[in-house]
Amino acid sequence: MKVRNSVVLAAAAAVTLAAGASRAQEVVLKIHHFLPPQATVQALVFNPWCEKIGKESGGKIKCQIYPAMQLGGTPPQLFDQARDGVADIIWTVPTYQAGRFAKSEVFELPFMARNSEVGSPALYEYVQKNSLDEFKGVKVLAMHLHDGALLHFSSKPVRTMET
Repeated sequence: MKVRNSVVLAAAAAVTLAAGASRAQEVVLKIHHFLPPQATVQALVFNPWCEKIGKESGGKIKCQIYPAMQLGGTPPQLFDQARDGVADIIWTVPTYQAGRFAKSEVFELPFMARNSEVGSPALYEYVQKNSLDEFKGVKVLAMHLHDGALLHFSSKPVRTMET
C-alpha cells in the first residue's frame, strides 16, 4: 500500500538572513536531497530556480546541488541538516520521520486531496496557519503533494472508502 506523499523544501533561517545582510559577497546555497541528479525535481525545479536567482542577483547568489545524499546522512535526517546548517535548502518527505510532523501528516492520508493542484496550496496554507511549530528552526519555502500516490492494489482501483 502506498500513501500520498507530501514534500517540504526548507531553508535554514540563518542562511536566509545572512544572504540578505551581505549583498556585496557571493553566497553559495547548498541544496541537499535524496534523489539522483537526473531526478525531475532537480531538472525542473532546482536547476531553473538556481539559474534564475543567479541571474537576478547578478551572479552574487549561486547554488551547489548535492543529490543522492552527497552531504551524508539519510533522508530522514534532511530536515535536521537544514536546521543545523549542514545544508541551506533541503527537499524531503516529512513523514520519513513518522510522527514528527503529526499535524501536517494528515495530508498524506488517502483521499485528503483530489489532486496536487488543489492539495499543494491547501497543504502550504494549512502549515502556515496551523503547524509552523513543527518546522521550528527553518523557513518553509514550499510544500507540495504528488498526484497518483494513493492506494494501489493489483485487482481494482480504490476510489472511495467503500471500495
